[in-house]
Amino acid sequence: MPTLQHVLELLRTEMSSVAEVSMVRLVLAAILGGAIGLERQLKHRAAGVRTNLFICLGAALFTLLSDQLAAAHLGDHTRIAAQIIPGIGFIGAGSILHARDNLVTGLTTAATIFVVASVGMAVGGGLYLTSIMATALILVCLLLLGSAEERFGLKLRLHTYEVTGGKTEDISAEVNRILETVHAMARNVQVAATQRHVRFQFEVEGTRKEQQHVLAGLKQSAVFESATGLGPVHAE
Repeated sequence: MPTLQHVLELLRTEMSSVAEVSMVRLVLAAILGGAIGLERQLKHRAAGVRTNLFICLGAALFTLLSDQLAAAHLGDHTRIAAQIIPGIGFIGAGSILHARDNLVTGLTTAATIFVVASVGMAVGGGLYLTSIMATALILVCLLLLGSAEERFGLKLRLHTYEVTGGKTEDISAEVNRILETVHAMARNVQVAATQRHVRFQFEVEGTRKEQQHVLAGLKQSAVFESATGLGPVHAE
């Protein structure tokens, strides 16, 4: 039966050796995961600060456990760490949504979760410089590449529009005429009749330039009483 003094001595030994290094790695993993999560949070994505922080922290902790438990019990040093990748795959799959009209959202979020886990594993394995450089590269890609896609109109966006008019048939024909100029089709069409007019809401996929052309055409048409752009449907 171990005495209290013996237990305290064991704790003191662990704290002076393993725990000190472990705490440094866990704190660094939390900082790096939180930095990536903050960028996601500012863009109002599903996986924000806490999600990315916990994923990075958890990956680092499992990597530490994989090494330390194997050393203590003469096991495989990579057994636990190897299970991180399929585990993260389930989380990433949960962030991908297959919405209407074949619209898939959350791909960038899922990819970010995957790479954040790899940063956590690098920290847990003691690769500090590698994990810091990887985090910096991830942030650069998320910030600069997204801005470049928007600036040069490389990325297709799904925007929602609403027009009002007298008859549904006339509105539909005019909308299709305008969309034909950019070779686009109206998606998720919704029609609501009121006492004064008919509300016709629809979505269009296209580049920023094409979206501007569509909105201008809708506002210039004499068929509609009003034409409004309701903004983008956020997808990644």
